[in-house]
Amino acid sequence: MNDVQLSTEKTFDPVWLRSFLAVVSGLSFTKAAERLGISQPAVSQHVRRLEEACGRMLLRRDTRTVALTDNGEAMAGFARTILAAHDEAVAYFTGSAMAGRLRFGAADELALSELPTILREFRQLYPRINLELTVTQSGILQRRLDANRLDLIFVNQPADSGRGLLVRRDQLVWVGHERVQLEADSPVPVITYSSPSLSRSAAITSLESAGRTWRITCNTREINGVLAATRAGIGICVLARSRVPADLRILTGRFGLPTLPEVEMALLANPRAAQQPIEALSRAIVNLPLAPLRP
Repeated sequence: MNDVQLSTEKTFDPVWLRSFLAVVSGLSFTKAAERLGISQPAVSQHVRRLEEACGRMLLRRDTRTVALTDNGEAMAGFARTILAAHDEAVAYFTGSAMAGRLRFGAADELALSELPTILREFRQLYPRINLELTVTQSGILQRRLDANRLDLIFVNQPADSGRGLLVRRDQLVWVGHERVQLEADSPVPVITYSSPSLSRSAAITSLESAGRTWRITCNTREINGVLAATRAGIGICVLARSRVPADLRILTGRFGLPTLPEVEMALLANPRAAQQPIEALSRAIVNLPLAPLRP
């Protein structure tokens, strides 16, 4: 009977996979190290060992940028599946698997960033938690939280509100199509959310404080409506600076438009809800790299 030669098995250490996914999340070794609470050289070593183990280059990096290769895209998908199964097995045998329901709400412009990836990973890690998602305006989410209809919300709120867990602070800016023109003696055409809306209040208050007249040219409840009307050139809107799409222009400082206030992106929790699932999802979102809204 001939001896059977077994090929050397490739193994992917979960520690390497977690470091790799942390880099993928923000396309930054520095942010990955901060998120994981380890040194940057340790993160680099983990990624290098993972690349050696699979025999493929997963990331292209230079002194300024980090980008995924095609093999890196594939590995990211495998890594999420492997870690989800690993963590679920650990939770099962330690009796610590979280279960129950988590009613999560997100402002629609925030839900268009990397948030879907975070939620997908959360569902993989905690499959016994029934995650219910609501996407709408921040003011509506706040009312539903207060009414005990939501457990955790990710919303925009005025800077220095002192409420909830701060995720990011940003500057509100006027935004319009590159060919838009505003006359100094004509009402400012404003595209905005329906009331109640933080950006709507900021726009109107700032214009009135500066002695500028205004008129609402589009009233909508969704960010896609705001962006579509702005791209059509029927007015200008207000967005957080980091959320401005590449095909639109920041107009603050032009046409005599007044400066707008800062805004906070924050997580607000329902104290009456189970806190363990809330804390788990909050940890994932705090390090969320918010990207500009896509054209």
